[in-house]
Amino acid sequence: MKLSMRPVRPCTFNQPSTPTRKPTHYSCAYTLTQPPKLNNNNKKLVHHKTQPLKHWERLLDPIDHNTTNNSNIFPYHFMPTKSVKLGKKWKEYQGIRNWDGLLDPLDDNLRSEILRYGQFVEAAYKSFDFDPSSPSYATCLFPKNSLLEKSGLAQTGYRLTKNLRATSGIQLPSWIEKAPSWAVTKSSWIGYVAVCQDKEEIARLGRRDVVIAFRGTATCLEWLENLRATLTQVGPNHHNNNSNDGPMVESGFLSLYTSGTKCSTSLQTMVREEISRLLQSYGDEPLSLTITGHSLGAALATLAAYDIKTAFKRAPLVTVISFGGPRVGNRSFRSVLEKQGTKILRIVNSDDLITKVPGFVIDKSNENDNDDMSCNRDVQLAGLIPSWIQKRVEDTQWPVYAEVGRELRLSSRDSPYLNGFNFATCHELKTYLHLVDGFVSSTCPFRASARMLIDNYRRQKSPGLKTQTLKS
Repeated sequence: MKLSMRPVRPCTFNQPSTPTRKPTHYSCAYTLTQPPKLNNNNKKLVHHKTQPLKHWERLLDPIDHNTTNNSNIFPYHFMPTKSVKLGKKWKEYQGIRNWDGLLDPLDDNLRSEILRYGQFVEAAYKSFDFDPSSPSYATCLFPKNSLLEKSGLAQTGYRLTKNLRATSGIQLPSWIEKAPSWAVTKSSWIGYVAVCQDKEEIARLGRRDVVIAFRGTATCLEWLENLRATLTQVGPNHHNNNSNDGPMVESGFLSLYTSGTKCSTSLQTMVREEISRLLQSYGDEPLSLTITGHSLGAALATLAAYDIKTAFKRAPLVTVISFGGPRVGNRSFRSVLEKQGTKILRIVNSDDLITKVPGFVIDKSNENDNDDMSCNRDVQLAGLIPSWIQKRVEDTQWPVYAEVGRELRLSSRDSPYLNGFNFATCHELKTYLHLVDGFVSSTCPFRASARMLIDNYRRQKSPGLKTQTLKS
């Protein structure tokens, strides 16, 4: 059911007429109508009926490559312009100062970097075989040497060096063998490692960048792992689950990160081996590790960052750019991340329910409490709940989570181009990228230029196509 949108606050933000440096951005566009396909005789072809969902885990598939006219949200496209050289300031955009002064208003260079890493996550979705009837279900669709090119990232200057797989640690009963193979798939392709190899791009970025990109939930067992919201020890004492001291994380996320089989090593082992190899190859030059993911991938990105800084004492700057991620661990886990120097930027849609699970949040405070963008309006319970209730929650060992890093909070309701939204579309990666592209500041939530960018894109792609009028 479509929801009526509240009036969008007017935005008077305009780019300066003579900027000191040309801002970089990836402008977005939603195609509001999809022209019917024509045959050789210029006759309209009848659209095929949409195939019904064959498996329930596709409910939140954020990349819909067969969007029809009846969709609530439309195909998303980027139009990259000439990139700005980050040079010696690259560490600022990687969070060395916790993005102070860059989030509200959103710095254009940081916007460009967020969208650039979002495209690496999008490539992970495009490369995954979601079809349960396919013999290659849950594997990567493309060869390693052409994955980025075939998923639309041919000109990034990065080269894929490692495919990554995640394995569920759930022990299945013997009778489950009669279930369809797609329902009991334990290991599946979940992302990749890519290294910047282009000299010009390295010069622009100011360093050699290593990207680890993770997709979100796709298989049945991954969904079941998501539901395991109890907290489990992580680190040297992770086998001692009876203790509430030390860093703890969501059991299902940790299971997917650390579990392996005889045929497939754990995701943790794959990440450690590849990072070890890359540090040996490039450790003597300026280097950054950027881990990015959406949904489940955002949680795994946080775990991978923690694990890399734990395993490699001389690891370079590790940055997490997460989109629509659920909560991961407790306050001790957050404290360890901060002591490690791990930098985390969480992109959060306040209308996205996934960012509000799992567990119960009491402790929201962190070192960045004074930042307006890190104020969680929906779940800020600290100070409002009596101490006896807080103690009761802890005594009964309910999952008590703490938010980590810095937060860039957006809202689907601020976009004048989303005529309606629901649970699924608020969580989609393309919705997040659209909101990042349009966001200006907390007082000016959407760029006034966004309408012009969308109209220009539609005219370029479909010069003879009449499109419906956008309603703000």
